[in-house]
Amino acid sequence: MAGIRLYNGKTRAKEDFTPLDAANVRMYVCGPTVYDRAHIGNARPVVVFDVLFRLLRHVYGEGHVTYVRNFTDVDDKINAKAAATGRPIRAITDETIAWYHADMDALGALRPTHEPRATEYIGQMIAMIAGLIASGHAYAAEGHVLFDVRSYPDYGRLSGRSIDDMIAGARVEVAPYKRDPMDFVLWKPSDAATPGWDSPWGYGRPGWHIECSAMSDALLGASFDIHGGGIDLQFPHHENEVAQSACAHPGQGFAQVWMHNEMLQVEGKKMSKSLGNFFTVRDLLDQGVPGEVIRLVYLGTHYSKPMDWTAEKAAQAEATLRDWYLHLHQHGFSADMVRVLKEAGQWKADDEFIGVLSNDLNTSGAIARLHVLAKNRTAATLAPFAFGLELLGFVNDWSMLAELAHIGVSQSGHHEPWVESVVAGLLFERQEARASRNFAVADRIRDVLTEAGVQVTDVGGVASWQPGPNFDPAKLEALK
Repeated sequence: MAGIRLYNGKTRAKEDFTPLDAANVRMYVCGPTVYDRAHIGNARPVVVFDVLFRLLRHVYGEGHVTYVRNFTDVDDKINAKAAATGRPIRAITDETIAWYHADMDALGALRPTHEPRATEYIGQMIAMIAGLIASGHAYAAEGHVLFDVRSYPDYGRLSGRSIDDMIAGARVEVAPYKRDPMDFVLWKPSDAATPGWDSPWGYGRPGWHIECSAMSDALLGASFDIHGGGIDLQFPHHENEVAQSACAHPGQGFAQVWMHNEMLQVEGKKMSKSLGNFFTVRDLLDQGVPGEVIRLVYLGTHYSKPMDWTAEKAAQAEATLRDWYLHLHQHGFSADMVRVLKEAGQWKADDEFIGVLSNDLNTSGAIARLHVLAKNRTAATLAPFAFGLELLGFVNDWSMLAELAHIGVSQSGHHEPWVESVVAGLLFERQEARASRNFAVADRIRDVLTEAGVQVTDVGGVASWQPGPNFDPAKLEALK
């Protein structure tokens, strides 16, 4: 079995990954607050931990990995949007979750095993809060419940901060009901216009941090293997999760490995609406940037390094993927081909590819290895390359390979979908003409395609096409 090594933010060292239970490897990743579209920075952890999910399933078996990513559907930002629009909160959160699924699906991300909504676990949150009060780690005050950070000596260890340094170096809200400026809210009161639930401390709603502690405990247990998320969540969110969970379940350890992806920039600058470089995933998709291209740009940088989204990187990624897909298509790859390779025992991973990827999720190194594997020229020798593309999430459905081989055509050529069907129809007629030895018709079709700037490649009796430098869909207009 291939060994996985991961950088553990908890110990600040790269370690051999040893799951608590190899029959049920468990991972929790903090998900979105669902009030608006996910921007391209929000999508980076989705893609990063999707690759880790895939690698864990490859090593331990698909049925032996449990992946949880939550939806925060109770939050003041959601309340504010409901008040501003007059729409019900549930309508806003349902719509936003549907948007999120559509956008992340377009990036090739697999759905997690569980996607809990915070509002479905209020009972578990109340029970955990009550337990923290009973054990002396939290206290009720003026309708609030607060966690007593001084009661947990290891507070600040995950983020490498001390409580006193944090107080001295930051502006911390000092509410009159707090015993210590760093104490954080577990429960807060709600008025009649704000969503709330009955609790021993009055009508109210949970603080943000308690959600993930309660949901991970309910779905993964008091101890599990990996907790992931963006580096922006390390403090205070993840620090507070550790404190709550460690005090709620003494000696259990909570997450064994902590992983954080770094932030995303756009063209070398921090993404900001004021700079005009703020993009949602849907913005890019609607501009014609394929999800696979977005994914390759993300994975071209190691998750622990800041990532810069640039138009140049997107263009390079598009060209790379088009070449890879076309190469496989020209060598007969399809859903049937993959099935045959599996039945023949030839659908296998490349050991070096897996080894590189298993070294702290080195996706850029794994992509470099794919470039080497792509040089092969037979179906059998290309199988490890195709396997790697699938493992990294660049192909989730091999029946779509022919369509993927034309990736980016609509973006660069700005032509309508009818172009695809016209060219496909001409290629079919050309194939039929050649099969019946009617070469005059076949040559005439070839001339029409050449005049329109369509480049045709014939390999093994299979014709594929891509737009050439002089591609002109207007010359196909009369053939619609």
